[in-house]
Amino acid sequence: MKRVAVITGAASGIGRGMAERFAAEGMSLVLADIEEEPLGKLETELNRKGATILSVKTDVSKSEEVEYLAERTYDTFGSVHILCNNAGVVCSRPIWEHTIEDWEWVLGVNLWGVIHGIRSFVPRMLAQETKCHIVNTASILGMVRGPGEGIYKVTKHGVVVLSETLADELAQKGAEIQVHVLCPGWVRTGILDSDRNRPNQEQNPHEVSIGGVRNVNTEMEAGISPEEVADHVYNAMQSGTFYVFTHPEQKALIQNRLENIII
Repeated sequence: MKRVAVITGAASGIGRGMAERFAAEGMSLVLADIEEEPLGKLETELNRKGATILSVKTDVSKSEEVEYLAERTYDTFGSVHILCNNAGVVCSRPIWEHTIEDWEWVLGVNLWGVIHGIRSFVPRMLAQETKCHIVNTASILGMVRGPGEGIYKVTKHGVVVLSETLADELAQKGAEIQVHVLCPGWVRTGILDSDRNRPNQEQNPHEVSIGGVRNVNTEMEAGISPEEVADHVYNAMQSGTFYVFTHPEQKALIQNRLENIII
């Protein structure tokens, strides 16, 4: 039986990289994204390579849409072996200048998207009683502190502790579901252009300053490729690694934060 992988935020960036890697490994794929046109293009490309694909337009911030994704997935394939809660957005301003709309949008996608994925898929995956993996995309910024990307950091720290708790509770239950939290450094993706997918009702109605928040475009352009991230994810599933770092040298930043905590 073919393994089935579900990937949110699949149409671009890290999600697309994982989709291409998993397809190359012979898996059936369920691709979810809020961007319908690039999602359809990816489905066509992977179909041409012989992959079995189900694509479902999904806004992960909405529980009913993630539940529909789960229903479509199980109606089509009957099981899920890999769940990648990957969709993410970013909004960068000094943290005191963020509006309620900013908070609702970024929290809705980055944190509630993972929560909805867990709520809709984990009970079904437990019922399968087969070996499964859950990959939650956080960030190195979910492990460190510093100025900039305030809401993003809040969500990614949340994804890390959510993943840790999920892993511990599944282990306590003796479940055959292994959890991994992906904490990438700089990756060449389109996340800095997240506003293209921002719902009208969550648009920021106020002019705000962006002073004090560093320009990250140069660092983004120097990052690794989504395909390299996908390799890290696949290797982590093979080895049973929980914390998945794409830039091991950045562990020094985590160590510095922890040392400051325990002083």
